[in-house]
Parts: sequence; structure tokens; C-alpha cells
Amino acid sequence: MTVRTWQTVKVRYCKNAESKVALEAHVAYAPEYLPDQPPRIFSHRCSHGAQCMLFQKGSCKWSGANPVYDPFDERD
Repeated sequence: MTVRTWQTVKVRYCKNAESKVALEAHVAYAPEYLPDQPPRIFSHRCSHGAQCMLFQKGSCKWSGANPVYDPFDERD
């Protein structure tokens, strides 16, 4: 049976939320009889994203407001 779960990818400090937030991915794992299949990622979310959107602070892809801006991107 396929298993779907929300997995924490990383925990970071967010200046919009003014606290630590968990960045999560919705992942599906293949059933046991298909062991060579990699996990599939369906979506991403922030543990504080709903609160940011309620207070009109949503400004990043993790809150769902701006799909092109990722404040936690580690590439320089």
C-alpha cells in the first residue's frame, strides 16, 4: 500500500513569522512490491504558512503566496 505523509525537510528561522518554522514536503512512498521506486513529492508547505496568510504576511513559496521567492534557498 502506498504511504503518504508530511515530512519535515528543514527547520529555519523566518523573519516574517518571527519564529522557527518547519518546512515540510508531502511525500508518497511506493508499496513494498515496488521497492525501486523513489518517493514522490507532491507539494511543500510551511508550518506557519496559514498564520502568515491570515495576517497578509505571506511572501514566499512556502506560504503559498509567491511561488518564485524562496527566502530559505541556500544557493548564493
